[in-house]
Amino acid sequence: MNKIFQYDVVIVGAGPIGIACALACNQQNLNFLVIEKGCLVNSIYNYPQQMTFFSTAEKLEVGNIPFVCIQAKPNRNESLEYYRRVSKVANLNIHLFEEVVNINSNHIDEGQPQYEIKTSKSTYLSKNIIIATGFHDIPYLLNVPGENLPKVTHYYKDPHFYAFQNVAIIGANNSAVDAALETWRKGANVTMIIQNEEIGQRVKYWARPDIINRIEEGSIKAYYNASVISITENNIIINGPDGMIEIPNDWVIAATGYQPNLSFLEKIGIELSNDEIKKPIYNPETHESNKQGIYLAGVICGGMNTHSLFIENSIVHADMIVNDIVRKQK
Repeated sequence: MNKIFQYDVVIVGAGPIGIACALACNQQNLNFLVIEKGCLVNSIYNYPQQMTFFSTAEKLEVGNIPFVCIQAKPNRNESLEYYRRVSKVANLNIHLFEEVVNINSNHIDEGQPQYEIKTSKSTYLSKNIIIATGFHDIPYLLNVPGENLPKVTHYYKDPHFYAFQNVAIIGANNSAVDAALETWRKGANVTMIIQNEEIGQRVKYWARPDIINRIEEGSIKAYYNASVISITENNIIINGPDGMIEIPNDWVIAATGYQPNLSFLEKIGIELSNDEIKKPIYNPETHESNKQGIYLAGVICGGMNTHSLFIENSIVHADMIVNDIVRKQK
């Protein structure tokens, strides 16, 4: 029979906010475990290889540990190195490639629930759980014929792969713009399919004029107010103001955005708002959910409004949560 380990705090998610929570537990001498279903800072690892953050380095720092990089705004590789070094130097207790399958109330101890955390590898016990799972795991699907073809991806990584190919980019926000500019500069024939009438207003200020200029000069073709009807082996069919258009195509990058795993929250009993935002219910002062001892940290707190919270304005959640856990123990 496998031994069941008990911790003061179990943190679900080893992204920047999960790491910040672990550092806060360290400072308060709490016995903790971080569980991550992928690699360390898995969401950042899945960012495009050439990606540069909108935030400056100091706003991405955790645990008051300086983030030193060459430019004011760090790139993906610098961020991976920073969070890896922080985790190593602080000797954080992190289990990678281990997915949390379920969380059950085990029993009541001194008026507080004791939770059983079942994972793909083991089982753990804790009175306190911090869920910091982010929202990059589930892409918004196009729900059109051909979306499952091997030529279609919701995760753009490296532009060289698309050199000299016909590439369709679906979307008009940061991920779509980065993919369009980078693949075009590597020699791809790029077409953007944009649902609205313009490039997104939230696109990084140095990239937005760049993509607009490339579209206006004709280097990158853009179809506004358009939607994808279907995808075939050799074409992509769209519908726009001029009707149906069939475009020769080798690859499709569907930069349609991502959504949090709200079904997991509902599964473990966390209530969501009744509107389309489906924001989890939690105490804004402590970040404790309606389930006693289960806390929410990071962008998951925004529900479907994934643009309201970022790394830089979510790091404060760590101290709010851990301070409340320590207060309850006194």
